Amino acid sequence: MNQDSLPDMSMDSENLYQEQVFTDQKVGSIRILTPIDSEGNTDTSRKVQYLGQTQVMTPAGALPLHFELEVDNLKEAVNQFAEGAKEALEKTMEELKEMRRQQASSIVVPGEAQGGSKIQMP
Repeated sequence: MNQDSLPDMSMDSENLYQEQVFTDQKVGSIRILTPIDSEGNTDTSRKVQYLGQTQVMTPAGALPLHFELEVDNLKEAVNQFAEGAKEALEKTMEELKEMRRQQASSIVVPGEAQGGSKIQMP
């Protein structure tokens, strides 16, 4: 890889957050992202973000769920966690169903995509 093809990995000094993580060590965790300026001071012009994280066991293994909680403090985030997780699970299940549907409808029969079979019989 040459220097020109490397991705830009510069941090955005105008979009910094301080992260705190809270967990009950059973169900999941809540990440609080507090906006800060490049000096490390709280940036009150931007909103604090509350993000929930959990996982659900499925026959295929653990399914991670990440979701934003539209709240103003940790107490509200804890109270809204279950509803946020439920909505994230429902949305994820719908996306999986759509992906399965698209995959099923994109089955290609050999020869049909090219306008006929390329197998020649003697």
